[in-house]
Amino acid sequence: MDIFYVILGFVLLILGGEFLVRSSIGLSFKLNLSKMVIGMTVVSFATSAPELLVSLQAALDGSPAIAINNVIGSNIANIGLVLGITALIGPIAVDKDFYKLNWPAMMLFSGALYYFLYNDNVLTLLEGVFLLIALAVFLFILIKKAREEELEVEEVDESLEKVGYTKIFIWLFIGGVALYFGSEFLVDGAKNIAKNMGVSEGVISITMIAIGTSVPELAASLIAIAKGEKAISLGNLIGSNIFNIASVLGLTALIKQIPITEPQILSRDIFWMLGFAAVLLPLVFIPKKFILSRFKGFFLFVGYIAFIYLVFKTTA
Repeated sequence: MDIFYVILGFVLLILGGEFLVRSSIGLSFKLNLSKMVIGMTVVSFATSAPELLVSLQAALDGSPAIAINNVIGSNIANIGLVLGITALIGPIAVDKDFYKLNWPAMMLFSGALYYFLYNDNVLTLLEGVFLLIALAVFLFILIKKAREEELEVEEVDESLEKVGYTKIFIWLFIGGVALYFGSEFLVDGAKNIAKNMGVSEGVISITMIAIGTSVPELAASLIAIAKGEKAISLGNLIGSNIFNIASVLGLTALIKQIPITEPQILSRDIFWMLGFAAVLLPLVFIPKKFILSRFKGFFLFVGYIAFIYLVFKTTA
C-alpha cells in the first residue's frame, strides 16, 4: 500500500507541477512580463514546486532528513542520471556560459549549503534568506547577460498568452491541490517504506524520492531526442540544481529551520553532490572541448549507479 501512495504522490506532483507551470506562464503574460523573464524565472520557480512541497511537508512532519536529501539527491540525479543518460543517447554541445557563469554559480551555491550545514548542523532562517537573496542576484545577472547578448532562452508556450483568468485560476487551484496531496502521499509513503525496509528516511529520500522528482527532466530530455529536437541543455540542469538549493531549501528554511538528523548527510551524501558538480568542469574540457560525449555520459551514469549501490551497501 505504501508503494501505491508513493506512486500516487509522484503522479500528483507531476500533474500539479504541470498545471502550476501553465497557470504561472498565463498569469505572467497577463502581467506583461517578457518571454525571457518568464522562461528564466517563472518557469524555473514553478518547476521547482514539487521539490519545494516535498521538502516543506517533510520538514513540517518532523522528517528533516527527507527535506535535505530530497534536494541533495535530486541534484546528484540531475547530473548522474539525467545528464548521463542524455549524453549516452547523443553527444551534448556545451556553450561558453557554462564555465563563465553557470558552473561557478552552482559550485558557489553548493559550497554555501555545505558550509551552512557543517557550521552548526542546521539550516536556519537567516541562511535561508541569504540563499534567496543570492538567487535573486544570480537571476539579475543572468537576465542582464541574456539581454546584452540577445541569447535565446527556454521556449515558452505562446498559446498561453491568450488564456483567460478563469482558466488560469482553475489551473492554479488544481495545481496547488495536486501538489499538496502529492507531497503528503509521497512523504508518508516514503517514511513507511523506510521503516519497513529498516533503512533511514535519508536513504529513501536520496534514492527513491530523488529519482522520482528527476523523472520529469529525464522524460523531457528523451521526448526532445525522440522528436529530433535539441536535448535538454546542460544549462537547464545546472539551473535546476541552483534553484533546488536556493529556492527549495531557502523557502523551506524560512518557514521552519532544517536540522541535520542523520550523520551521513554531511559525511557522505553532500560530498557526492559536490563531486558530481565539480567533475563537470574537467569533463567539458577533456579530451574534446565543449562536448559531452557518449563516453562521458557513460562515466556519469556509472558514477550514479555506484553512488546508489554504496548508499544501500553502507546501510545494510
